[in-house]
Amino acid sequence: MPVQAAPELAVVLADIERLVACESPSDDRAAVARSADAVAALGERLLGVAPERVVIDGRTHLRWRLGDGPAAVLVLGHHDTVWPIGTLGRLPSGVGDGVLRGPGCFDMKTGVVMALHAVAALPDRAGVTILLTGDEELGSPSSRQLIEDEARGCRAAFVLEAAADGGHLKTARKGVSLYRVHVSGRAAHAGLEPERGVNAAVEAAQLLLAVAALDDPGRGTSVTPTLLTAGTTTNTVPAAAEFAVDVRAWTVAEQQRVDAALHALTPRRDGATVRIEGGPNRPPLEAALSAELFARASAIAASAGLTPFDGVAVGGASDGNFTAGIGVPTLDGLGAVGGGAHADDEHVLVALIPERLLLLERLLQEQLAAATPGEGR
Repeated sequence: MPVQAAPELAVVLADIERLVACESPSDDRAAVARSADAVAALGERLLGVAPERVVIDGRTHLRWRLGDGPAAVLVLGHHDTVWPIGTLGRLPSGVGDGVLRGPGCFDMKTGVVMALHAVAALPDRAGVTILLTGDEELGSPSSRQLIEDEARGCRAAFVLEAAADGGHLKTARKGVSLYRVHVSGRAAHAGLEPERGVNAAVEAAQLLLAVAALDDPGRGTSVTPTLLTAGTTTNTVPAAAEFAVDVRAWTVAEQQRVDAALHALTPRRDGATVRIEGGPNRPPLEAALSAELFARASAIAASAGLTPFDGVAVGGASDGNFTAGIGVPTLDGLGAVGGGAHADDEHVLVALIPERLLLLERLLQEQLAAATPGEGR
């Protein structure tokens, strides 16, 4: 099968620019709903069927379940972005010198368009579910259960997040855990009788050092205290303090080790109390869950003469962490090749869009052909 011809690429580019023009910051529910309308219209044009709109906590997600039987393959992406309304006035969308630019083009509206075009190109789409969510950039608070439910029973999940630097696929992602450590003490006048107080700021500082010591670079585990707040006025012993903790780990075992240690924290000072909120937010995408799919992708690329790529491990998380977390083989980074995610220089390399479309289409064909009758939900 040849790589798509230029006229078809022109259609794909026009579709990408149409979605980029519909700004969709995750925290603006109305904007995300408008974006869902634009994506739904595009999908209906290409697939001949409207999606189901799944609205959870006011956030709009789109689902196409194609065919009458159970799903064998999940194609996963998101149509929300980090960019506020009005960014297009400062960073207009457009194509020049083989580069597509515009807020959200790389992360990940090009991937959304690619997903729809690749599935539309299949001679038989039965067994494919496409799920495009509207809150990934917030950590998928309303869509996690939906993602896991749609993935459960599938033989593969293909995630259309942007490629890693150099066009490489993402074969492992760190898991993410998020915490808040709350410390309570007792206020007192800092000048007249500080001894009556229980200094929550000092207690939090000591706990923060203990938390940071859970970091294990040798295992690739980062435990990073981030936002820290304490006290009310400059002449009052702080009665309360809190700090946030960001944890990234390659394995579930490391996530569990840090989680247990954080929840075992105890105060050092008489009269102080400690309360821990949070826990694992996304499980890791471990390399074993992507190995077979990556091998198939590499074989397809070699046979079709596509630009070579490697599989890389990245620290950031995606919704592919959720599919891998329930044991579904998952391959990530199948979307746009380019760079500048969340930055003013966000861009997509136009010449590689047809190659990635072909790769996804053939991966889907292979997985659907290998599915046994009744496989899926």
